[in-house]
Amino acid sequence: MTLAQALAHLGLGAAFAVAVLFGLWLLQLRTRNATVVDVAWAANLGALAVWYAVAGSGLPQRRLLMATAVVAATWRLALHLWLDRARTGVEDGRYAVLRERWGRSAPLKFLYVYLIQALLDAMLSLPFLLAAGSTAPLGLFDGLACALWGAAWLGERAADRQLARFKADPLNRGRTCRAGLWRFSRHPNYFFQWLLWCSYALFAASAPWGWLAWSAPLAMLELILFVSGIPPTEAQALRSRGDDYRAYQRETSAFVPWFPRSQALR
Repeated sequence: MTLAQALAHLGLGAAFAVAVLFGLWLLQLRTRNATVVDVAWAANLGALAVWYAVAGSGLPQRRLLMATAVVAATWRLALHLWLDRARTGVEDGRYAVLRERWGRSAPLKFLYVYLIQALLDAMLSLPFLLAAGSTAPLGLFDGLACALWGAAWLGERAADRQLARFKADPLNRGRTCRAGLWRFSRHPNYFFQWLLWCSYALFAASAPWGWLAWSAPLAMLELILFVSGIPPTEAQALRSRGDDYRAYQRETSAFVPWFPRSQALR
């Protein structure tokens, strides 16, 4: 794949993501519910992986492996977000707070949010594009990518299921989940999602300029730790669960799973 072809594919992918998110922004003007942006952000990544696999000129087996891995992870996440948040019709607390804070300027500011999500889709899809253009035979990095992807996919799925079971019990209303993986990390779903991004970079390792693929997991780590992941999620948890969540923060690792502090001191 030449540089011109790669840029053309990336440009078309970005245009697709922008069109989808702009359409959903128009929809939220009527519904006043921005929650679906999270669903679309995840689903778009899978769609971009398929596009690059079809349009790419790299090894067919790698293109198939990469696209299958990305679609299985991102569309599973999109379905989970839809079932857990979007289908209820109630706006996610993070966006409800922003809508109230922004007041009359909310429609325009939400347009920025939606378009930034679309551009992030395009930027984060770079590992998929590079992997789809690699003509190298399957090797060690591809095997490591598959192994890491499998462990991360199972971990993220387990974390989501554990949290869903906890939230389904009415007796747990107002309490913080400490079951399973949530006993060792306040955000195990984010941790395993980040490992998925590391696996995508490994799929691109054999490509020319494959090292650029690591920009995606680095960007995801920045977003999770400091921007749109942990900070707003924890702010919402403190608003809804107060002291119980403050105790959880004191006891439990924020990101990387580790033993609770109360037990580590014994």
